[in-house]
Formats: sequence, C-alpha cells, structure tokens
Amino acid sequence: MKTFRQPRSGEDLIQLAIRLGLLAFLIYWTFVLIRPFVPILAWSIVLAVALYPVFEILSRFLGDRPRLAAAILTVINLGIVIGPATWLGLSAVEGVKDVAANLTAGNLVVPSPPERVKDWPLIGPQLYELWNHASNNIRAAFREVAPHLKPLAGPMLGLAGDAGVGTLKFLLSVALAGFLFPYGSQLVAAGRGFLYRIVPEQSEHFLELAGATIRAVSQGVIGVAIIQSLLAGLGFKLAGIPGAGLLAFAVMILAIVQIGAAIVLVPVIIWIWVDKDFTTALLLTVFLGIVGILDNILKPLVMGRGLTTPTLVIFVGVIGGTLAHGIVGLFIGPIILSVAWELTVAWIRTDRVNAALPD
Repeated sequence: MKTFRQPRSGEDLIQLAIRLGLLAFLIYWTFVLIRPFVPILAWSIVLAVALYPVFEILSRFLGDRPRLAAAILTVINLGIVIGPATWLGLSAVEGVKDVAANLTAGNLVVPSPPERVKDWPLIGPQLYELWNHASNNIRAAFREVAPHLKPLAGPMLGLAGDAGVGTLKFLLSVALAGFLFPYGSQLVAAGRGFLYRIVPEQSEHFLELAGATIRAVSQGVIGVAIIQSLLAGLGFKLAGIPGAGLLAFAVMILAIVQIGAAIVLVPVIIWIWVDKDFTTALLLTVFLGIVGILDNILKPLVMGRGLTTPTLVIFVGVIGGTLAHGIVGLFIGPIILSVAWELTVAWIRTDRVNAALPD
C-alpha cells in the first residue's frame, strides 16, 4: 500500500526557509570568527602529524608518559622557532628593509669589481672586464627603471612587517601542536569517521595518504629547506656577506619550490673568492658546497615515501599561501595543496579502477 506525503503548506515552507537561513548565517558567522585562527590551526595540525612519530618514540622512552613527552617536544620546537628561525627571520626582515630603502632612494646598484680580480690567472682580465661592463650597464639601466620600481618598496615593507605577526603565529602553532600530541589517537579516529562519511570505501587509504603526504612535504621539503637555509645563513654571516639573512631566506624559498640553492650559492662563492684570502675562501666554499647538496642527502633519509606531487603544485602552494596568509602561508600553502593534490589523484585513480572492473 502506497503512502502519499502531504504537500508542505506555505507556513511549513516559510519555517524551513527561516531555519535554513539561520543555519547558513550561523555557519557563516562561525567561519568569520575562526577565520583568523585557520592558519594557526592548520600549521599546528601539520606539526602534530609531522612530528607524531617522534612523539611516540619519546613517549615510549619516557615510560609511556605522553604529556611529559609532549611538553619536552614542545619546548624543543619553541627553542628552534625562537632561536635560529627567529634569527633568520629578523635578518631577512632587515635585508628587505634595506632593499626597500634603496629602492625608495634610487640607490640600488651593482658594485664594481675589485682590482684584484685582474690578477687572477687565466680568467682574471676577462672576468674583470665582463663584471665591470655588466656593473656599468646595470647601473645605467637601473637609473632608467628606478622610478618604476619605487612603488615596490611599500609592499616589501609590508611583507617585512608581516614577518613579526608570522613569528607569533608560529609560536602559537607550536604551543597548540603540543596540546594535540597526547590526543593523536582520538584525532585520527575522528578524521577516519569524517572520511568514512564522505568516501566509505577509501577512508582508511585516504587517511594514511594524507598523513604520509603531510610528513613527506613538511619533513622532506619544508624541514630540509629550513635546515639548508639556516646553514647557508651561517656561512653567509661568517663570510660577511651583505644581506646574509635575506639571501638565506631566498635559499629557503628556492629549496621549498624545488629549484635549488645554487642560484644564490654560486654568486656568493664567487664573491667570497674575490673578497677573502685563499684559505678562508676554500673553507667557506667547501662548507657552502656541502650545504648546496644537503637536500639531496637529507630528503631520501627523512621522507618516508617518494613525493609524487609536481613541483608546479608546490610552487603554486608557496605563492598562494603567502598571498593568502603571509609568512605562515609560505609553509602551510604547499603542504595543504600537496595533500589536496594527492587525495584528488588517488580518488581519480580509484574511480578509474572501479569503472574498469566488469559488472
């Protein structure tokens, strides 16, 4: 026997529309309230996922005391952020401010080559002429384009000012990640339940894939890039390179987008050989050379799985994350976009396999 649903009256439709409108308004208002904390929450989840294996090992070593392990790991992370990372950030900020000031004043020029370059065997005279010619031409060209570059000084100073807020967000994210460590199993169960409602057949696979991608990008890309930039900045400081912090920051960005640090390191090494004595130049060259190939050594060691995310996706994540969330987005962007890419690719592959199976 069939039952027929009574058509809704006009009053019922009005009540339903009001309820849906109130629900939509509540969801929108909630999003507005939590929007400023989204980068902090995202970065804290990334840190918790990336460092959870370390947390488990430390917890077992301390006799299954997760809270103590979380506290120790948080203190270590805060020491890294407050110490070397803050030094790198402040040095980069000073470099950006100097460049912005030179842009505003129109004084950004390429220095002329030292006279000692002429005495270099074989290539000295030719290198001196080439360097001098390039310096004069670039100086002349800069005089022409300097008025058009001055508007860039404002955004550069804004980026430098955003670095302070970014550092504070990092600190909050590290502290929040420390609170998430002891509840890792509950959070994984919640994530599994959420994915089960969306993709019941692939929820476990997608959860493992998301965690593996976060660890691969955060440890193998972001982590290695930070280590490489810190060591490069130390070498630049020892060599007395002007704008060492800004150059180290450039090394980090180039390493994150998988271009490599050679673009920065090679000119710096040339400058060192021009400015320093033979022994100092040789030692610094060896040190920076090791720094330049460090990513090729560390990535296979720290990455649990081969990173299949295309470089273009990571690059877009870096640019988009920085534009959307400032300095914090520089690190969050490529991780979130890589996770989205990997899950989308896995979803497409699963659909293709299911479509190819006979009925």
